[in-house]
Amino acid sequence: MPDPSAPRKLSRLRLYIVFGLFLVLVAGWSATWVWARGETQARMDAGAEMLRRAGYEVGWKARTVGGYPFRLNVTLTEARIRDRSGWALEAPKLEGQAFMHAPTTWVLAAQDGLTFTRPVGGPVAVKGKLIRASLSHLTNTPPNLSFEGVELTFTPAPGANPFSLQTAERVEFHLRQAPSEVGDEAGVWLSVKNGKAQLSGLLGRIAGDKPISVEWDGRISKISAVRGSDWPSAVRAWSQAGGRMSVKRGGLTAGDALIGVNSGSLGVGTDGRANGVLDVSLRQAPRALSALGQTGTIPADRAEAAAAVAQARETGDLARATLNFEAGQTTLGPVAIAPAPKVYEPR
Repeated sequence: MPDPSAPRKLSRLRLYIVFGLFLVLVAGWSATWVWARGETQARMDAGAEMLRRAGYEVGWKARTVGGYPFRLNVTLTEARIRDRSGWALEAPKLEGQAFMHAPTTWVLAAQDGLTFTRPVGGPVAVKGKLIRASLSHLTNTPPNLSFEGVELTFTPAPGANPFSLQTAERVEFHLRQAPSEVGDEAGVWLSVKNGKAQLSGLLGRIAGDKPISVEWDGRISKISAVRGSDWPSAVRAWSQAGGRMSVKRGGLTAGDALIGVNSGSLGVGTDGRANGVLDVSLRQAPRALSALGQTGTIPADRAEAAAAVAQARETGDLARATLNFEAGQTTLGPVAIAPAPKVYEPR
């Protein structure tokens, strides 16, 4: 039998071609990443300058951009933004990340916590096991925004007013543009799980010292009208354009007590307070209203009248009632129980 022929060796030229193509690919990808890095910095600078011209204070102490070869990682030290009305947000370290194949989808994290400042109440420091957000679809109105916090604590600065929420096991917030066939509308969803709160009035009487949970699902019309140099001017522009929030579902739970929102529509008046009507379900409402009357928050006879109204419409352990926000007051049936929620501070 003849000896088999020796295997042919791979041509050196082919090896050189493969290696050369690999080097070209690496060089091209590296150049693309460097361009994307520069574009990211340029767009951040342009966005910050646009906000400054609109009246915002925006800045950071230092900025680094890394993540080569497949990501864009942006780290801002002492990042801050503040509007003219006094609302502000600061973070000692803010990290952002986007993949090269999806450069308009960003995930943000504040591992060292953040601080938000209220125009009247003052700063509140927020710490947690997890504080992160995502931002995408930047050309939408509004862009897609999500926030998630786990094991959060809310600590007012020395001398600042108390904040209604002290701790929360989990907080989520989502803002989305409605489908194009719906029109100029956005969906907003908020969830607070097992929070410890400082509530006053009716809610405080119902909740007591028990953990609370909050859920809110609404739709905001005329969302493109939410524009302005600060929060008050943006809300006023939206209100003047006829903007309203329709409530699909909501509620506050504290132990076995419940305030559920079945439906409703809300707006904002010229006084900066909410106006509108909510159809609500209340568990233990008669007892809570009676407690308000006994403590002198509202006259006892009016509390008893409101309790009678609630009991007349009671089914099972729930009482149906109407919550009105009008002329700066919140009324349950015929009884004024508290000021209407303040959306912004009028100038």
